[in-house]
Amino acid sequence: MRCAACGGENPDGKRFCEDCGESLAAVCAQCGAQLGLGKRFCGECGTPVEAAVAAESPPASEADAAQPAQKLTAPSTELRHISVLFCDLVDFTPFSETHDAEEVRELLSGYFELARAIVARYGGIVEKFIGDAVMAVWGAPVAKEDDAERAVRAGLELVSAVAAYGPEQGTDLQARVGVVTGGAATTETPEEGLVIGDRVNTAARIQSVAPPGRCYVDETTRAATAVAIAYTDVGEHQLKGKAEPARLFQATRVVALVGGSQRSGILEAPFIGRDYELRLVKELFHGTAERESARLVLVSGVAGVGKSRLAWEFAKYIDGLAGTVLWHAGRCLSYGEGVSYWALSEMVRARLLIGEEDPLEIVAERLRAGLERWIPDVADREFIAPRIGQLLGLPTPKVLAREELFSGWRLFFERLAEYLPVVMFVEDLQWADAGMVDFLDHLLEWSGDHAIFLLVLSRPEATTRKGIGLSRRSVTTLPLDPLSDGVIGQILDNLVTGLPEAARARIVERAEGIPLYAIETVRSLLDRGVLEKGDGESLHLRAELGDLEIPPGLTALIASRLDSLSPDERQFAKECSVLGSSFPRQAIEAVSDIDPASLDGLLSALVRKEVLTVRADKLSPEKGQYAFTQSLIRSVA
Repeated sequence: MRCAACGGENPDGKRFCEDCGESLAAVCAQCGAQLGLGKRFCGECGTPVEAAVAAESPPASEADAAQPAQKLTAPSTELRHISVLFCDLVDFTPFSETHDAEEVRELLSGYFELARAIVARYGGIVEKFIGDAVMAVWGAPVAKEDDAERAVRAGLELVSAVAAYGPEQGTDLQARVGVVTGGAATTETPEEGLVIGDRVNTAARIQSVAPPGRCYVDETTRAATAVAIAYTDVGEHQLKGKAEPARLFQATRVVALVGGSQRSGILEAPFIGRDYELRLVKELFHGTAERESARLVLVSGVAGVGKSRLAWEFAKYIDGLAGTVLWHAGRCLSYGEGVSYWALSEMVRARLLIGEEDPLEIVAERLRAGLERWIPDVADREFIAPRIGQLLGLPTPKVLAREELFSGWRLFFERLAEYLPVVMFVEDLQWADAGMVDFLDHLLEWSGDHAIFLLVLSRPEATTRKGIGLSRRSVTTLPLDPLSDGVIGQILDNLVTGLPEAARARIVERAEGIPLYAIETVRSLLDRGVLEKGDGESLHLRAELGDLEIPPGLTALIASRLDSLSPDERQFAKECSVLGSSFPRQAIEAVSDIDPASLDGLLSALVRKEVLTVRADKLSPEKGQYAFTQSLIRSVA
């Protein structure tokens, strides 16, 4: 605080100047009256306080004199490209009128915390809570190129989470969401909020026309996110306060990683009937990350019941989160020699950017560079290097014992988990030998205080094998039971428009709760030319269905579908099956007697008929491999 009489500086809160003894109370330059603390105008003459103080306080130096008097100015606004999400509870007012105020407060508090956590996970900022509504913003104060996609992902997550939250509180609760993307003025004043203008109002209006449990978006949002999000055109809607109707779209599901990466061209049914299981996996993962404790989730079920689909939905969820997660994936093989730790070696190769076909000198160099990047401690690197090297097939001075190897591999993942949460996804555990199972158990036992999340898929028979300590508190078993007939019917309805009721009922009956059966039946009809793809995602009948012959059982159905291929295609599929679940083009060319000129045509035909799919792999020399759409198709072939 500067004294008006002598210009001396004084600590805040002093009433008199410590240099000259004059009162430090501000006085009005117009009338000389003492100004009240925090008041904006003089109480005697009405002169504004800013002008009064500026006229009374002398500058401390010539430099100060050259500066204009400081005034209280509003923070400047900025035009930014943002996405606004507006979420509102449906019919919550009647609930609040019929329940105790404390119950309402507790329910809303839990809902707000749920919304805040979901928005934060997807990189958004909760702008405000308005009654029972939540408004969130992406793109301000910091923008990212995938803000719109993360906003829609958060919207889908919100309506799903609220639907599950209601029964937990003993009531039926649903939310609806509107998302808008475009330019808007942003500011950081708490009085006005982070975003001001029409986008906020439009998001609220779009939300108001969405049915319960649905997420609606505008055309701009849909265009920016269609590579990763599936939409249904819901037509034009007249929004309150808008002169022109707005074309809206319903976000239905996430179909790829962020930015459309790894979007498959094969027929993919909507994810129905496994909401509880997916939500449980998500919650267990976040518990691992927040508490920094290891956790293994063992998902078991018969072939075709939906294990891989559950993992794919989880992978898309992890990829959409704002925070980085170190994802590792590996598959246990049922054939070949030296594949005991194949799944683990796939994870390590991907982390260290080592291709499967890389020569040993490149493997050694990338191992060295990768460890320098991820393992800062020299002693740790020296301990880990020979153990990882033996896993990758590098020559070593001596063959290390299994306990030595386990210690080095475990330390590698522990050091990764000190940077970011680690996910280890292991597929087809039923084919793993005792060594791989023992390592997973070793990891759980010794790395309990690290954020390592293991998601393991297996057939039911593997859960009875000795190895993983299923009685550990850090192990969660998640058996997938067959779906109900009603859910199988919903899957068919979403895949095919206008399927005759008799055919629908027969497919549902034969499926016996196995979703892959329904999907393979639809694929067989597509192969026969009975179905065709329309403008949207669903298929339409293009010919009379006639007598629908549906083989009993999933294996018989797949065999029937393979037999419907041309003789060359059927023989080619059989030759591909000996190479494993995935393989490069060069591998099939090496083992097949087919003319290389015909090879591409056959590969394209099997991809088109969804026997094979193309799997991107930046580490392979070919930048990708062919793979069977389902492991069971390879087994039957």
